[in-house]
Amino acid sequence: MNAVVRALTDSDPVLRMQTHLLGAAADLPNADVLARIIAAQRVGNSCLPLHLGLDLNTFSALMQRYFPGTLFWLALHSGHEEAFRRGVLRQQLLEMRSDEWRDVRELLLSGRRGEDESEIWLAAIVAAACLGGEHLWRDLGLASRMELGQLLRHNFPGVALLNDRDMKWKKFFYRQLCETQGHFVCRSPSCEQCAAFSDCFGAEE
Repeated sequence: MNAVVRALTDSDPVLRMQTHLLGAAADLPNADVLARIIAAQRVGNSCLPLHLGLDLNTFSALMQRYFPGTLFWLALHSGHEEAFRRGVLRQQLLEMRSDEWRDVRELLLSGRRGEDESEIWLAAIVAAACLGGEHLWRDLGLASRMELGQLLRHNFPGVALLNDRDMKWKKFFYRQLCETQGHFVCRSPSCEQCAAFSDCFGAEE
């Protein structure tokens, strides 16, 4: 690790935990993004519930595959009790909105690449983040919208590549559900005629 990377890691708790998690898992599919998502949740930089939107057994399987030996440390990591408390509350929110979570997860799975089990886990995690109130990349704990786009295009190309107008991802997912399931979500006859155009297509800072 060079001096610049070391300095950035030391000053950023998410990067520090992400680096700790990666270790020997770096060559596994989606290891880097999963480490980032877990680290961000554990320090309170995302809207994800404690187990990221997965049930406990699935979360344990994820941890054992990618980050063996760290499950106990992560569960009881000191200094982030408030993030732990919020994670529990967000799990309760997910349970109250489980139908919505399930719809988004199934949408993503319908367009998954089909190369690795981690795609299934990420579909559930992204769907859980869609229940948050911020931009999706922030609610996942990612560093940028570009990073989110890469995650989606790599793992769910059959869905992500349909967003050829660069619509905000949450808006895009719910519009897809509207079109495929007949949910009456958007009242505008076209995006160009919509007064809320910037809400769907504006910059995500």
